[in-house]
Amino acid sequence: MAATARPRVGMLAPMQPELQPIVRRLGMEGDGSLYRGTTSDGVEVVAMLTKIGMANGADAARRMLDHDVDHVMVVGIAGGVDPNALQIGDVIVPEVVVGRATARSFRPAFVGDIAPRGTLSCGDDLITDPEALARMAAEGVVAVDMETAAVAAVCDDAQVAWSVFRGISDFAGEGLIDDALSGAEHLRYVKSIADDDDLATT
Repeated sequence: MAATARPRVGMLAPMQPELQPIVRRLGMEGDGSLYRGTTSDGVEVVAMLTKIGMANGADAARRMLDHDVDHVMVVGIAGGVDPNALQIGDVIVPEVVVGRATARSFRPAFVGDIAPRGTLSCGDDLITDPEALARMAAEGVVAVDMETAAVAAVCDDAQVAWSVFRGISDFAGEGLIDDALSGAEHLRYVKSIADDDDLATT
């Protein structure tokens, strides 16, 4: 019986502090914006910097699909919406991802053992109004970012599976917490997915 081919997984991160833990974890080689490597069980990984914003996220997703990946993972940080529901360093795997500008919603494929929860709301606008954030929390939004829905749209349109893992680095409206950007706590999802056996069967 022929061996099952390993999938090629693409990982997209908006900023270097989010991308570099993956690069180090897998001993990847690259040029600063695109890296290649393999997990310990032989899954090929392509990691790419998206830069910040919805247009950049969509462009990076299209470039990632040019590398014939079977599954795209969006990784990085996000702003929490309700500090009573999440803590700095918590990793979220949303049940639903929504683009605020289009109201288009997406459902990621689930990988790993982090229980899916809530909605990730995505857009280029910064939401700081407490009343708006309270409404979002009441509607089940747990976090916000500026790229995932754009990546999801490109992947869904191309019928390529995708997932998202975001570590909470701050809370919307409170300003970025610098320690969360450099600390290992909010990037622990990298360790949990880089060698995940589920990557080989997704």
